[in-house]
Amino acid sequence: METDSLFLTLLNATAYVGGVPILWREIIGNAFGLASAIGGMRRVVWAWPVGIVGNILLFTVFMGGLFHTPQDLDLYGQAGRQVMFLIVSVYGWWRWSSAKRRGMRESHTTDPSRSIVSEPAESTAAVQPRWASTSQRIGMLIFAVVCTCVCAVVFQALGSWGPWADAWIFTGSILATYGMARGWTEFWLVWIAVDIVGVPLLLTAGYYPSAALYVVYGAFVVWGFVVWLRVQRRAPEAGTGGA
Repeated sequence: METDSLFLTLLNATAYVGGVPILWREIIGNAFGLASAIGGMRRVVWAWPVGIVGNILLFTVFMGGLFHTPQDLDLYGQAGRQVMFLIVSVYGWWRWSSAKRRGMRESHTTDPSRSIVSEPAESTAAVQPRWASTSQRIGMLIFAVVCTCVCAVVFQALGSWGPWADAWIFTGSILATYGMARGWTEFWLVWIAVDIVGVPLLLTAGYYPSAALYVVYGAFVVWGFVVWLRVQRRAPEAGTGGA
């Protein structure tokens, strides 16, 4: 019983900013998300498990009706994308780890796994940024349109708050996370499109820490795009296509 009480206390821990209640798990979950994004920019493997922790926390936040958050709103797209992030993050974690091990074997290095704040060595970077091929871009565009329309209908039937915006955020997040796992530089641009829709939706719904993160993240993804583009240009032979 005491364990259950402690768990509920931690789950419902709340801060008040300007008289507005904000769950600590929303703040902490978004902090983990930002840390994961920084790790992604630096191309370090630990970006993925750090992001998974944030995904689990934020799932409980966006299923507000189920977990009785101050907003008491269910954003099925926002919650569903946390599940998607977790699944794709396992794939990304495996793919980057495998690529890094291959790179280390080929370069005969024995560097230990780097932390999020460490500078990635060129010989042990987890992924080499490159542009997606034309066929891959067409596939992403078709997926974006079809998945957004289908998800909007599903989310509306489920009673999601803001189903069309929620549907694009969910779809764009799938594309961006998968693109990051594949090493496609375009994934940063997809995140910008997600942020443009996400900020107004979250502000209107009262998820202020998440909206604030989207604003910060919007500036950050521009920086990340520039960083990956510079790395890509230093290795032009790896800059196009790819399986």
